[in-house]
Amino acid sequence: MARRSAPLLRRLAAAASPPAPQPLPGHGGGLARRTVTYMPRPGDGTPRAVTLIPGDGIGPLVTGAVQQVMEAMHAPVYFETYEVHGDMPTVPPAVIESIRRNKVCIKGGLATPVGGGVSSLNMQLRKELDLYASLVHCSNLPGLPTRHEGVDIVVIRENTEGEYSGLEHEVVPGVVESLKVITKFCSERVAKYAFEYAYLNNRKKVTAVHKANIMKLADGLFLESCREVASKYPGIQYNEMIVDNCSMQLVSKPEQFDVMVTPNLYGNLVANTAAGIVGGTGIMPGGNVGQDYAVFEQGASAGNVGNENIVEQKKANPVALLLSSAMMLRHLQFPSFADRLETAVKRVVAEGTHRTKDLGGTSTTQEVTDAVIANLD
Repeated sequence: MARRSAPLLRRLAAAASPPAPQPLPGHGGGLARRTVTYMPRPGDGTPRAVTLIPGDGIGPLVTGAVQQVMEAMHAPVYFETYEVHGDMPTVPPAVIESIRRNKVCIKGGLATPVGGGVSSLNMQLRKELDLYASLVHCSNLPGLPTRHEGVDIVVIRENTEGEYSGLEHEVVPGVVESLKVITKFCSERVAKYAFEYAYLNNRKKVTAVHKANIMKLADGLFLESCREVASKYPGIQYNEMIVDNCSMQLVSKPEQFDVMVTPNLYGNLVANTAAGIVGGTGIMPGGNVGQDYAVFEQGASAGNVGNENIVEQKKANPVALLLSSAMMLRHLQFPSFADRLETAVKRVVAEGTHRTKDLGGTSTTQEVTDAVIANLD
């Protein structure tokens, strides 16, 4: 047998060996490593029932877009549709029963009458199902220019109490009391949700938004609860910010925020402001979650019903609810379908050919929907 030189043997051995793992960009030069985040279970892929509430205004247009895309991608979900409108006195019992049975709902906006003593059906749903955490993901979409780049904020808002407790009464004519209720139980569980979300999604910082310098007992209790929970997550940076300063920082330097946890009213204001910074409410996904149930809808409440012109012209932006339905698919443990849908939506936005008026285009809801379907892998 012919003898081979040592350098030649080394070259042959190197050629036969698999290439060394390359460092991942942005991972400090560490080796590439795939982390298991989802383990299929027997029965996964079985079609799941989802309660669908088209709602008011643009709701039927954007929920119709979701139905079309789900059908086109053969997603393992089917819908139980119920007509609910904001001027109803209560949410029909059959709708509540459907959500309790299916555990998951996707809905369009419900118009909330201003004044007049008619309670919000959105609030009724949240309280009846104990949907204690509202999550809105505000981030830049590729290809959509905005004043600020690199924004990726998750606003997690306590959803059942605070100024939205609905406890108001007229003491004497011309004098009204509106009670803001803050409890340790509700503050603690929404703080836990925020920190657990940050931990599971590799987020680095949680900011508690408050007004404890004025509402020392109510917002003070909220902060106390957040601090107790933060002490159990030493790997996550925690800071606090007064809500008025937070508003200024949000529009001047939004890149500094990661996960934000807030009482009820502040979260609504912060989420809508953050949505405006990255392109508007028409592209912001969101959901309301509790221990047992989840309701997915457009993330920011401003404009979720739209106006008559948009409805008549059928030019409502379906992007927010399509991205919310991707969140729903992940919640149902169908991650591959969620990735396909999210990728298709982002391609359509990045290409810029099919955009509704709020994003600088002229497309109709149906044209955007058809473009998303065409971009499905």
